[in-house]
Amino acid sequence: MSLSIRNQIPGTVTAVTAGKVMATVKVRLVGGQEITAAITLEAVKELGLTDGSPVRTLVKSTEVSLATGAVEGLSIRNRISGTVTEVATGGAMASVKVSVEGGELTAAITKDAVTDLRLAPGASVTALIKSTEVSLAAA
Repeated sequence: MSLSIRNQIPGTVTAVTAGKVMATVKVRLVGGQEITAAITLEAVKELGLTDGSPVRTLVKSTEVSLATGAVEGLSIRNRISGTVTEVATGGAMASVKVSVEGGELTAAITKDAVTDLRLAPGASVTALIKSTEVSLAAA
């Protein structure tokens, strides 16, 4: 199945914490970084997710925020370090590609944010992704 979601990084489930309706699933990405997905318990069962399950993490580029400095006092659990490799700007929006251990992330942010953060190839950034915005696919 082909998907329009730009951010697809393979990994392995390291923990599943189930609630009554939702579960958090921790995934070690191929580059060693960790990401947490908050998905329905029904999806965990349908995908057969357990420790050691191979998965593909999926994140829409519009759900990736970027920070250039230390991030403190924030509820966003997923913080993935990387380096900007490409910036493409349009009238109001921009696409920023970030190289991360084991893959690449794309963030769709405003052109003003690119300017304010002085984003350019080589800049160090942290990609911020809410766990509720991470989807998983069985690999």
